[in-house]
Amino acid sequence: MTLSIPNIEKILHAKRFGDSNGTIDTISIDSRSLQNNEKTLFFALVGPNNDAHIYISSLIEKGVRCFVVTHIPEGLTGKATFLVVENTLDALQRYAAYYRSLFKFPVFGLTGSNGKTIVKEWLNFLLNPDFNIIRSPKSYNSQVGVPLSVISINDKHNLGIFEAGISKMNEMEKLETIIKPTIGIITNIGTAHDEGFEDLEKKIKEKLKLFKHSKLIIYQKNKIIDALIESNIKAFSWSYSDETADVFVRRKAIEDKTILQIRYGKDNFDIQIPFQDEASIENAVTCLMVLLSFKYDKKTIQNRMQWLYPVEMRLKVKTGINNTTLIDDSYSSDFQSLKIALDFLESQKQYKNKTVILSDIFQSGLSNEELYTKVAQLIKNNKINRVIGIGETISAFKHKLTNCITFKNTADFFLNFNYLNFVNETILIKGARHFQFEEIVAALEEKTHETVLEINLNSISHNLSFFKSKLKPTTKMMVMVKAFGYGNGGFEIAKLLEHHKVDYLGVAFADEGISLKNAGITLPIMVMNPETTSFSSIIQYKLEPEIYSLKGLNAFLNIAEKRKLKHFPIHVKLDTGMHRLGFEEENLDELIAVLKDNKFVTVKSILSHMATSDDLEHQDFAHSQIDLFEKLSSKLMAELQIKPIRHILNTSGISNFPEAQYDMVRLGIGLYGVSNDVEEQKYLENVGTLKSIISQIRTIQAGESVGYGRRFVAEKPTKIATIPIGYADGISRHWGNGVGFVTINNQKATIVGSICMDMLMVDITEINCKEGDSVIIFGESPSVSFIAEQLQTIPYEILTSISQRVKRVFYRE
Repeated sequence: MTLSIPNIEKILHAKRFGDSNGTIDTISIDSRSLQNNEKTLFFALVGPNNDAHIYISSLIEKGVRCFVVTHIPEGLTGKATFLVVENTLDALQRYAAYYRSLFKFPVFGLTGSNGKTIVKEWLNFLLNPDFNIIRSPKSYNSQVGVPLSVISINDKHNLGIFEAGISKMNEMEKLETIIKPTIGIITNIGTAHDEGFEDLEKKIKEKLKLFKHSKLIIYQKNKIIDALIESNIKAFSWSYSDETADVFVRRKAIEDKTILQIRYGKDNFDIQIPFQDEASIENAVTCLMVLLSFKYDKKTIQNRMQWLYPVEMRLKVKTGINNTTLIDDSYSSDFQSLKIALDFLESQKQYKNKTVILSDIFQSGLSNEELYTKVAQLIKNNKINRVIGIGETISAFKHKLTNCITFKNTADFFLNFNYLNFVNETILIKGARHFQFEEIVAALEEKTHETVLEINLNSISHNLSFFKSKLKPTTKMMVMVKAFGYGNGGFEIAKLLEHHKVDYLGVAFADEGISLKNAGITLPIMVMNPETTSFSSIIQYKLEPEIYSLKGLNAFLNIAEKRKLKHFPIHVKLDTGMHRLGFEEENLDELIAVLKDNKFVTVKSILSHMATSDDLEHQDFAHSQIDLFEKLSSKLMAELQIKPIRHILNTSGISNFPEAQYDMVRLGIGLYGVSNDVEEQKYLENVGTLKSIISQIRTIQAGESVGYGRRFVAEKPTKIATIPIGYADGISRHWGNGVGFVTINNQKATIVGSICMDMLMVDITEINCKEGDSVIIFGESPSVSFIAEQLQTIPYEILTSISQRVKRVFYRE
């Protein structure tokens, strides 16, 4: 919907500075999005770790003309239209609430700890034949995500499905004013975000605020919810055990399906769903309740629910054939999720050329002419080099899309696969489910064995924000991506960190930095342990060396003088007690003499490293290091008359010694979800999940053994599963012989016998599983911290030991 600037000014209670002419049809909060243009209204959000006002000048250069701000940045008055408000997030929410008030159709509000996104997607599938539905894209359920979702409504929609997620008290009321649900749905109430609430009752009470103006609430019968629902709202409950619920459900497993036996009033009938896991059954029953509340007949319910499908909520980054990178979003195709996927493509592109493989787009509420006109503009804004369209409708509108070739169906695409020449490019694969684009992903994906390390990019962003929240606004951040990103992956994580605008990346050796520069990373990269033989390459690739000895400094200056460098950035390392690398106090005068009046290099930063930042029993020693660093660095600065960046804190230091933040901190293992502090660990999210599959299952009898050396001998008939991962992949042999375990279908399976080079064996006697089932080697359970504790080592060793032959798959929820 298009709105004039005076209208928006009135809605936001803003004070306008600048031109009132013009209209707005796009809302943005992301300065990095290529979709920003002259019709964009940019909300400059301010958070604990970031202030979007600093990006406004660059946005003006890109053509954005209207901004919602708390103040006009210096020097920009008269260069754009500014709507000044007290709080830009409140303004965004106020805008969304006004926008929502323009539409009067039924709206579902979903809240709960788990299952919201699955239920939303299934309801979209089940109700889509009868409604033009608007729904939250992906998991847009936060204080920012909800308004962005609601703003996507248009006048052709006649049903809304929006998620609302909260993590602490007093958040839901704001979301209620934006969503204004007429029908409430409570999915599973679990332990997620428990730390934000005093107890379960307060958590449920906060969630129920979403339904203040709802007419109906659908939920699994629960005494707390029963007691808290307002009397003017109709409750519609279901249960497995309480026959007083409106709908009573029994379950019966048959092969890989479940039969739901339903008793609803005087009606009794069965429904078949293609799942057996507890969460999917619960989510399916919630969807059934919606269909019953809409008075669908039994036959329609039975027919539609048998076709429910697993929902893939992740955008995955995979290594493709012929030097390509794949963005796998092969299970959905609508305009809003296309916008999100294109932004993700830009943030993760490894190659200059960008290709989009796109199916017909299913967008309720727009004519095909309107829809593909908008898609064409989106493709143009994102500078996509070629589009490969698959489907009857996109083929009919190919003339709207630049550099587009189309095929009528996926089979036709495969007939021409060899002529499409996929090489040296980043490819977004985005298709509606029935186009079976997973086959295209399989054809383009580089073939490796079935063990993968999945890296959750959302969790990296979360952990980065957590540690940023501990910093002063002026404190810079260097993030360590050495050792292949602590085993998690180098380029992809560096690209994400660049997207988040961290200040520096840190690597151990020059070759790591060179790889990142060759892959297109533009952030400054500091080489922490440079060898003198790498100095020429460091200069060539504009890396920045840490200098820790006079020998190294003189060697670098010799090369710098020969190349006639001027003010090349170096970083001076001081030894304050670690006694590993660095200039000691007695070397300082000689260091100053060499650097004084030197024009070849510039001291960009002065740093040191703490030996005991993670152990508060040695805090006196830590403070002595900080004091010595202050003394030595101050002397250097005074004698050389310089004001470099100073930094001494690593991950543990950020939390334990906040007074020593200086100008920058160095975040390492904490980014990857590991803390030495038990309390702090609760606030970090797991980043890496190492997965494999069951290759084979066999039953051995009492007296029979497993593996080399017969280190496991069965005392009774025992089911054994073989997993294709071993010590060549980085799994310690000490984790075998009954010490460690893997997780299969949420159950522990003890490792039996010796771990082999490429395989390990586990006891699955008490686990219902089959060949091909997924196996968690580490992740949430067991965690790398738990494994490290059992093996009397540190999490760093567990993470960095994972072999390069294990494929890394990066994804965003």
